[in-house]
Amino acid sequence: MRWNYRDALGEAFAVIGEEFKDLAVVTADVSKSTRSIKFKERYPERFFSVGIAEANAVGISAGISTFGGPVIFTAYSVFATEKPFEQIRNMLCYPKLNVKIVATHGGINVGEDGVTHQAIEDVAIMRAIPNMKVVVVADPGEVLAALRAVVKMPGPVFLRLARAETEVLHEDANLVNFEIGKAEVMREGTDVTLIGMGMMVWESIKAAKLLEKEGISARVINIRTVKPIDVEEIVKAANETGCIVTAEDHNCYGGLGSAVAEVLAKHAPVPMEQVALMDTFAESGECDLLLEKYGLTDKKIVERALLAIQRKK
Repeated sequence: MRWNYRDALGEAFAVIGEEFKDLAVVTADVSKSTRSIKFKERYPERFFSVGIAEANAVGISAGISTFGGPVIFTAYSVFATEKPFEQIRNMLCYPKLNVKIVATHGGINVGEDGVTHQAIEDVAIMRAIPNMKVVVVADPGEVLAALRAVVKMPGPVFLRLARAETEVLHEDANLVNFEIGKAEVMREGTDVTLIGMGMMVWESIKAAKLLEKEGISARVINIRTVKPIDVEEIVKAANETGCIVTAEDHNCYGGLGSAVAEVLAKHAPVPMEQVALMDTFAESGECDLLLEKYGLTDKKIVERALLAIQRKK
């Protein structure tokens, strides 16, 4: 079964609005694209579209949050994080206001929208700010649980979604146990651990199946929360499998790979390899073609896993 992240988000907006009666949503003229229009249709008195003015949107979100309820600011990730960076830092994170940035279009999977719309630095930027938590959903099936967990969590949170249609790994949203700060083991293994972020979790699962054909047992972890990261699960995997491969639709600096490397360097030094954009911008093109060209695939994960295993030996 395949589904689109944004369609899942639209359904989640409708549900969350009913569950949290004091929740407000602010958007920067992209309510149809982010599907936050589903919230507007049901709860118009709690919905605010401020036009193409992301810095203003963050300031307005900050102001609304001082009345006591949680606020969601939603936009494309590259515009939700990079245009209003100063406002996020000083108006949300410094005073620890209860505003959630729910960002779609994370990574190069946005395809034909091109480099200006491809957020490849967003995770790095957000995890560098004190008091900001960083959450990345693996598939459309866990969007509702993730959004619910984010709204419940006090203080600023960045929630990143992809744009593309992808495989649904969590088919029953009501059974998803989404805890911020806790990773999810998708598949057990003993020879290498594949740690995926976002839609690269599915690529990691496919890679594990390819490795199994070669007699290699690969553990797969859906990291879910890049900050705070699940140190215990990463250290456990490093000690039990002896090597790690990270996979992310993000630049190689500052994102998942960097976060995992920080944990390993301090707690469990083992060989680690990385699948990510190798410090390059992408281009405009079909999603699948871009992922193939820039090595964000199950085959590249297999290649890196074999290298990590060789280094371990």
